[in-house]
Amino acid sequence: MLFNSYVFIFLFLPITLIGYYLLNRFKRYTIAQAYLFAASLFFYAYFNIAYLWIIIASILFNYTASRLLHKPYAKAVRKLVLIIALLCNVGLFVYFKYSNFLVNNINAVFKTTFFLEKILLPLGISFFSFQQVSYVIDTYRREVPEYSFINYATFVAFFPQLIAGPIVLHDEIIPQFEDKENKRFNFDNFSKGIYAFAFGLAKKVLVADFFGKIVTRGYANLNGLDSFSAVAVILAYTIQIYFDFSGYCDMATGLGLMFNINIPMNFNSPYRADSINDFWKRWHMTLTRFFKRYLYFPLGGNRKGTIRTYLNMFIVFLVSGIWHGANWTFILWGMLHGLAAVVNRLLEKPIQKIPKAVNWLVTFVFVNITWVYFRAPSISAANLLLKKVGACDFSGPIVGIVNAARPKFLLSIIDYFGNGRFSMAAIPDIIYLPIVLLLAVFASVKLKNTNERIDTFKPNVSGILVTVFLLTVSIISLSGVSEFLYFNF
Repeated sequence: MLFNSYVFIFLFLPITLIGYYLLNRFKRYTIAQAYLFAASLFFYAYFNIAYLWIIIASILFNYTASRLLHKPYAKAVRKLVLIIALLCNVGLFVYFKYSNFLVNNINAVFKTTFFLEKILLPLGISFFSFQQVSYVIDTYRREVPEYSFINYATFVAFFPQLIAGPIVLHDEIIPQFEDKENKRFNFDNFSKGIYAFAFGLAKKVLVADFFGKIVTRGYANLNGLDSFSAVAVILAYTIQIYFDFSGYCDMATGLGLMFNINIPMNFNSPYRADSINDFWKRWHMTLTRFFKRYLYFPLGGNRKGTIRTYLNMFIVFLVSGIWHGANWTFILWGMLHGLAAVVNRLLEKPIQKIPKAVNWLVTFVFVNITWVYFRAPSISAANLLLKKVGACDFSGPIVGIVNAARPKFLLSIIDYFGNGRFSMAAIPDIIYLPIVLLLAVFASVKLKNTNERIDTFKPNVSGILVTVFLLTVSIISLSGVSEFLYFNF
């Protein structure tokens, strides 16, 4: 089930909210939480009920492992339990995400003909696997109290963050489920939640999906692109993935607030970054935290000398690339970011002397180029697109991109108010495309992000009007439902 769908907005969400608060109103707290857990499982199963057993088995297995780790067993026994738990979690993740990739590469290298049926990736496995890995490790470290099963299960399956994060820690969420004050309907939290959800929905439906059409048509016609179109396609994906993931994070934050749960920030205007290290402090912040806490520090962090520090940094980014997808493009993307992070750390002092605007531009261009490898179906396709940019061919953008960049819904509104005197369709392509692209870049860099907005949000008339307007326009535009990009990871 998608957040940006009629069935979610008009059926699932209201039914879940009403049932949850009604049960809590009659002090059926455990039943209310079980109801929320069951609703989250239904939300997950709506995509593909055949994979419901995976998340249920994963929850049961990891909760059992955590209970064993709470026992006063000898250190060797507890360590064995931890190793088994980690191997099972990582093994499940690797099997579903990388089996086909590994078999295909073995066949290519050794000229073998191994065959494996296409394995569909269960939604959210990258997120709920890592979330439970963190829980098991923290339990082994004696940092986790003994929570009830229903608290643990809801922590893992809570639908606002189940499919695409953030990757939350137990002490951020479970205490909020246990707090009886959070079981009462809170109008201030609910109004902030609706406000955040409206902004997130608008980002996804009105911005990300719009630029996604340019990206899809561009990558489908790589050979037909001129340099102008190639730059437009690259920038369009930079904007698409920003507003797509930002929109999801906003909606997750808003949905959490509707249930009085504060979900940690996962996205903090990353295109404001003036270095690649700053970028990763702002983009997918909980994934960065996970790798830092459970990979970088155990590898030795910066405690084992300069060379080892740089190697550890590179390994983290390499693993991040692998985590994102089973394709050499993701591995190369991770390696490029790892090299950039090492160079940034190595030249930190000289870089600080460069004007901030220059550092921002270099970082933004680098992120754009590496997004090409992230999005392209193959490294050769990515190289072809980048070659198109450097070809200095300005024969004219392909028609498919131009048409995709002119949304009919918006054009009809502008044409109506223009009353025949002004029409967006009359603006030449060479002017229109840069305008919409640059406006979107400006918005991603200069405008307040949703977390900054809800910090100061008050449920007043202007806030209500903005919320209603964004929801109305977004819902009207839900004709073509599309998945969030991070559902693929």
